[in-house]
Amino acid sequence: MTAASAPRRSDATRAAILDAARRRFAEDGVRKATIRAIAADAGIDPSMVMRYYGSKEGLFAAAVDVRLELPDLAAVRADALGELLVRRFVEIWEAPPGNEVMLTLLRSAVTDDTVTERVRQVFAEQVMPAVLRLGDPADAPRRAALIVTQMLGLALCRYVLRIPPVLALTPDQLVADIGPTIQRYLTSAPAD
Repeated sequence: MTAASAPRRSDATRAAILDAARRRFAEDGVRKATIRAIAADAGIDPSMVMRYYGSKEGLFAAAVDVRLELPDLAAVRADALGELLVRRFVEIWEAPPGNEVMLTLLRSAVTDDTVTERVRQVFAEQVMPAVLRLGDPADAPRRAALIVTQMLGLALCRYVLRIPPVLALTPDQLVADIGPTIQRYLTSAPAD
């Protein structure tokens, strides 16, 4: 084995572990997923999972490292903000690995305080900064929180509960139907 091939094998093993972990966490939840099952799904020995990630908690943290990559809202036409955000969230939810990561976070946050804190962290570090670029910064927490309620509600109904009428909507229909609500959240003033 050459020195050049070792990192590639290591990278491939890490990727296989993360793929298997995301699927297993999404299907079974954090508590029920086991290192042994994840290793079996990845086709490796469980000791390799521990070697690369140290613990189930370390593996979970790596598996749910979500990067929303939200667009710079200040650089977008004011009337297109809501549609753009809905489209971005739907893109994340519709394709791997984002869909597995987000599903894991959504399912697990209800029962696991560590995951709940991770969701709050994503909100604080990724959603809030995007919304802070628009309107009154003092009102950004309210507006960002309303956006999250809408997007997580959509995700719950479409990807967890799988409510048939919501499942039947195309991504473009979701953008058209929910975009105006997100637009209102982004641009509204607080009620008196």
